[in-house]
Amino acid sequence: MTKIALGTWAWGAGAFGGDSVFGSNTNEENLKPVFDAAMLAGLNLWDTATVYGMGESEKILGSFVASHRREDVLVSTKFTPQLAEMYDNNVEKMALASMQRMGLDYIDIYWIHNPMDVERWTPGLIPLLQSGKVKRVGVSNHNIDEICRAGEILGEAGFKVSAVQNHFSLLYRSSERGGVLDYCKQNGIEFWAYMVLEQGALSGKYNTEHPLPAESDRGKKYNPVLDKLVTLTDGMKAIGEKHGISCSQVGIAWAIAKGTLPIIGATKERHVVEAAKAANICLSADEVAELERLADATGVDTRGEWEHTME
Repeated sequence: MTKIALGTWAWGAGAFGGDSVFGSNTNEENLKPVFDAAMLAGLNLWDTATVYGMGESEKILGSFVASHRREDVLVSTKFTPQLAEMYDNNVEKMALASMQRMGLDYIDIYWIHNPMDVERWTPGLIPLLQSGKVKRVGVSNHNIDEICRAGEILGEAGFKVSAVQNHFSLLYRSSERGGVLDYCKQNGIEFWAYMVLEQGALSGKYNTEHPLPAESDRGKKYNPVLDKLVTLTDGMKAIGEKHGISCSQVGIAWAIAKGTLPIIGATKERHVVEAAKAANICLSADEVAELERLADATGVDTRGEWEHTME
């Protein structure tokens, strides 16, 4: 397992995909060099979901995985309850459709995307584990009570929650304050942190003079608060200069220092090169504390409309 996963939310067009959410224009042609650069750098853990571009992200990822030995690539994808009716309200059917789109005979880790109904959907993971079509399972956007209940359901069949995937960044540490992060550490559960760089708002690339794509979902969310993030990103850049790394790399290194496995959106070759280098940077306790102090001072809350607080 690498220290970093690469995210493909911004891959491809379509509903909830790269064009609408990120304002990006991505396809197989311009993403292939990104995938190749990542694999060359030893970053072989890829995270996607059925809902990303309504299958388009999975299709693109699968086309790249096909050129490698299956055991050399780790693939993570998700069951999204809101799409369940499209698959006869059956967890296994959605997983099998993902496998077909990606040309895979198994999925390395499969997630329940959100806790819409823990009692209803968690049991659907069990047949996938029993058949070997899924090697491990996790839950995303779940709080401690929901994680525990999912674990109980899986435990009755001899399985367990292997990982939790929640929104976690300098600007949004609800999983830490609500005890989820400590719970995972105490119980040997991996904690995967998504939106570590807040869809680019903490990359140091954007400010009020150079905003995010205005018509994208992320532009509408973050552009109104970019002025409040300047002191934080300036602080990230200052710490980065001490280590010879960028603002983005500081955000990634912070997430690793917190004991998480960050998922970094990868749409350009430099994204994966920077991520690989950030995995080897160790921030001091004082630097971590300073970053969190600056983040708290922004007063910005970046909780997504799809998630509930963990506190």
